[in-house]
Amino acid sequence: MEFVLFRDMLTSRRSVRDFTAEPVSLADIEELIDCARYAPSDTNSQTWEFIVIMNTAKIKYIEDFTWERLHEKAAHAAEQGLEREGKLLLKSFGPYATAFSKAPVLVICLSTPYTSKFREKIFDPLNFAAPEVWEEEGMKSSCLAAENLMLAAHAKGLATCPMTGPVLLAEDRLREYLDIPSDRGVNMVIALGHPAVTPKAPPRKEIADILRVVD
Repeated sequence: MEFVLFRDMLTSRRSVRDFTAEPVSLADIEELIDCARYAPSDTNSQTWEFIVIMNTAKIKYIEDFTWERLHEKAAHAAEQGLEREGKLLLKSFGPYATAFSKAPVLVICLSTPYTSKFREKIFDPLNFAAPEVWEEEGMKSSCLAAENLMLAAHAKGLATCPMTGPVLLAEDRLREYLDIPSDRGVNMVIALGHPAVTPKAPPRKEIADILRVVD
């Protein structure tokens, strides 16, 4: 692929929150997961798994319990004298945290425990790092796979929106509802579908603001 075409694909991708009612085929989903699994990972550990929900009633249920937690947080804020902040939580953050509700497909991105010959033969015997470090290693690779999935969806004319609202607010409910094992990390959820509206490009930081070159 020519660089200019690749760059155009990157710069034209959007986080879409409005979807048509057109379903996404299982064949398309399997192709997206196929692309996701070619992401790089630490020592090729491939620390990712995906749960795909194609039942809109179940997606609605996840939205409902996410809103329940939002209202609980707002009520607690009011009890602490932070009623204004609680209202802003519901009005401003709530729609973003539940923007997956109109999608015909919801992808739950998981990270699996990081295992490798280096960890087994070197790192663990040396107590090289705390268990939390290895959990983080798995999460990093899972993020790379999620990006592959979203770019592949865009190449297919589909739209996605990555978000962490249900994870931040109701991970315990999400785990219970989807029977997610305790040794899996819940990375993010990705709304997936055919775009009803394509948003304008949001502003980006300038290269000079994010780049430091060391000679």
